[in-house]
Amino acid sequence: MNRTMITATNTLSQLQKQMDMIGHNLANVDTAGYKRREASFTDLLVQQYRNQPNNALEPQNRMTPFHIRQGNGARLGQVQLVLSQGSLKTTDRSLDTAFTTEGQFYRVMVQNEDGSSAMRLTRNGAFYLTPLSENETMLVNSDGHAILDENNQPITISGNVKNFKIDETGRFTAEMYNGASQEFNLGVVLVEKPQFLEQKGGNLLGLPDNLDELGVQEADILTSLTGQLRNQVSIQQGVLEQSNVDMSKEMTDLINVQRSYQFHAKSITLADQMLGLVNGIR
Repeated sequence: MNRTMITATNTLSQLQKQMDMIGHNLANVDTAGYKRREASFTDLLVQQYRNQPNNALEPQNRMTPFHIRQGNGARLGQVQLVLSQGSLKTTDRSLDTAFTTEGQFYRVMVQNEDGSSAMRLTRNGAFYLTPLSENETMLVNSDGHAILDENNQPITISGNVKNFKIDETGRFTAEMYNGASQEFNLGVVLVEKPQFLEQKGGNLLGLPDNLDELGVQEADILTSLTGQLRNQVSIQQGVLEQSNVDMSKEMTDLINVQRSYQFHAKSITLADQMLGLVNGIR
């Protein structure tokens, strides 16, 4: 097979993955707290051919490689989670919150199909209440998953709530009609290595299952903001953080990827025509 066809087919599959990632970003342009992903490419195996009889023929101050280098295409080197701050939208709803500092996430408890539970992370601060009994409710996200406190326990409220207050350090206060109040500290973590986080669906992020194989521990990726670290938490009530997806940039990237895809597809067609001409020579 022509080397051009090998190079093009290797790269086409990777360009398709990049287009899928850009499409996913565009689909979540209006999703509160969504963080876009960005891909970077690296070269596959490169072979070097010596095209000069000796190194003495190399021109002085040459800026390009001395020999001919032919690669086998490109692949996605890394898909990076971009944690830049999104714009804030005022809702004036007491259970709507937003982080005003990059890298901070709420902790959410998700129930798996096998009955086990797993901790997930989210920047979506739209909270709701779901009833547990006649006189008890639990703080959840829009999908009904429990919001955790700083001790990784679901936040449950007893009694009839009159009002909610959430200060900038994440102290959640439920004020009752009888004048009493209940206080909780929202579970907040600081993500220091976002490249290890995986999309878990529902605008939730989670740690990979193969941390041991990757040679990292949970403490290397995120830090729980508890105790004295609580002062680093920065939350605003009555607003929601919009996604950090820039539609104009994503559309520009999508056009560039499509043009690259067309170029590689055309190179396969041209290589096939060249082979046809060679095979037709008698």
